[in-house]
Amino acid sequence: MNYWLMKSEPSSYSWDQLVKDKKTGWNGVRNFQASANLKAMKTGDRVFFYHSNEGLAVVGIAEVSKTYYPDPTDKTERFGMVDIKPVMPFKTPLALVDIKKDPKLKDMVLVKNSRLSVQPVTPEEWKHICQLGGVKG
Repeated sequence: MNYWLMKSEPSSYSWDQLVKDKKTGWNGVRNFQASANLKAMKTGDRVFFYHSNEGLAVVGIAEVSKTYYPDPTDKTERFGMVDIKPVMPFKTPLALVDIKKDPKLKDMVLVKNSRLSVQPVTPEEWKHICQLGGVKG
């Protein structure tokens, strides 16, 4: 299993909306590096759901439920998407400011390249963030 982080502005699509919907297609990604990360995802991979711009925190864990397929919103037909479903919310959302302060997370992509919307997370980072968020991931 691999681990990932996906960012969404809560005003566009929030964790609460994902829970209500029970699943969603993660479309609209137009960055080639983020797209390559989507292509690498496998069914069952775990994903941190991160609220960007508003909130700036990891708020829950989702799971990849469908692997990469064409994104119907992409008129160029170059980009695709995956489907995810909610697994569990964090007991305590983990704020970006706390992630940046933690020496165990200093090399995390979120810290070094915070603009990337879909990014890998190492198993060590995953475990540590789950502990900080009060969940068993």
